[in-house]
This record gives sequence, C-alpha cells and structure tokens, in this order.
Amino acid sequence: MIVRRYGQRIQSVTPNFNASAMTEIGFVRGSALALPVEEFETKYRRVRGEALTAEARGEVQGEVEEAVLAALLEKLEAVEASAGEGAVVMFENEQGVDLPKTRGRQNTVMREGENRLTFEYTIDPPLRVGIWAPV
Repeated sequence: MIVRRYGQRIQSVTPNFNASAMTEIGFVRGSALALPVEEFETKYRRVRGEALTAEARGEVQGEVEEAVLAALLEKLEAVEASAGEGAVVMFENEQGVDLPKTRGRQNTVMREGENRLTFEYTIDPPLRVGIWAPV
C-alpha cells in the first residue's frame, strides 16, 4: 500500500502518473488507510528509504514522456511489492519544495541527410519514498 501525508493525517493513495497533466506525477487519495500522524507513528516505523528516478529517449516527445512515467511507476510498484507483509510505502517529497517532475531535453541529430529531433526525459528531483513496517 502507498500512503501520503496530508497535513496531520496519513492516507492511502493510488499513483496517477499522466504525461498530459500539469502535474505529471500525482496521487489520488484512497480510503484503505486514514490515520492521524501520531497514531501512524505508533503503529509503524521507518525501515528504509528509496530515491526513484527514470529516464527515456526517443523521437516522439509524447511517447518518451509516457515511457519515463511508466518506468517510474514500475519502480514504485517494485518497491511496494518488496516492502513486506503489512508494510506501507510513504511518498516523502514535500509539496512546493521538491516535488518530482519530468524534465525534458530536445536534441537535433543528423540522420540520412536530414535534421531530426530526439527527446530525453528524466525525473528530477527523484521520487522519494520511505518503507514503513508495522511495529
């Protein structure tokens, strides 16, 4: 399960990574878990953290941006799967401080006598998550 802090509450979320949205890396609140921070901290302890990033290259901008988000989601799901029984994965980036975003760069290359554009996308800053295990 993936959770996120909203003020003084910890709530379950579902990843919503969408290349066409203004905020490409987002989360939708769920109802599987909703606890005050103090109660959450008595039931769980942080055991480790991960910084997730991804990159993709290609010739079609939209496809490259979707590919980098898909790669990031795959890594997040792998962390969630490896977290262990009863553990939760907490999104730790702070709103307005270090939210992860897709960063793109465009390059021009000569191919068969023609100028072609290629695109590179990365995630910066990394998506930081903590793995919290039951006490």
